Amino acid sequence: MLQTSQLLIQLMLYVFLPLWGIAGFVDWCCHRATRIEHTSGLKESLVHSLMGLQMALPILLCLLFQVNVLILLICIAAWLAHEAVAHYDVHYAAPKRHISVWEMHAHNYLATLPLYMLLLIVVINWPIFIKLITLDWQGQFSFTPMPYAHGGDGYLPYYLGFMAIVCVLPYMEENLRCLRVALQRKGEAA
Repeated sequence: MLQTSQLLIQLMLYVFLPLWGIAGFVDWCCHRATRIEHTSGLKESLVHSLMGLQMALPILLCLLFQVNVLILLICIAAWLAHEAVAHYDVHYAAPKRHISVWEMHAHNYLATLPLYMLLLIVVINWPIFIKLITLDWQGQFSFTPMPYAHGGDGYLPYYLGFMAIVCVLPYMEENLRCLRVALQRKGEAA
């Protein structure tokens, strides 16, 4: 029988992480439907890419390295930065384009799943969290490779491939589409 921490890791790997990618894809579909390149444009599109990077960093760190105080601090800082940028994103976009019910639902997942994953990381690594809050940080600032692969040896390549298809490539397309329109507008104004 799997231990509770192993069950929580499986929940994160096979439910929360893929669901976060799917929510990102739904969000991209909504941006495309509202023709973001003609409304809020390149600035908002780049903000979306920034938010993806803000979450990609802690996800990759937790998949590749043993969680210690340093990695937990990076995860917390990335989550806080993501929350601030997400608030800015909606504040910037709302007056410039329609935000549909579907997009609002996607935003709900995109905002809550990182928090749930952060909380699961804390629970799974409770002794490390105690070291963090008691400032017992000695020997806790290194990147120690994971001695075993989460989800088995094939998980990381499959997950990265999945994320490339549902998030990285679509948001690169969005950035390029918005850049093309921004350059056309600049050329017309000149």
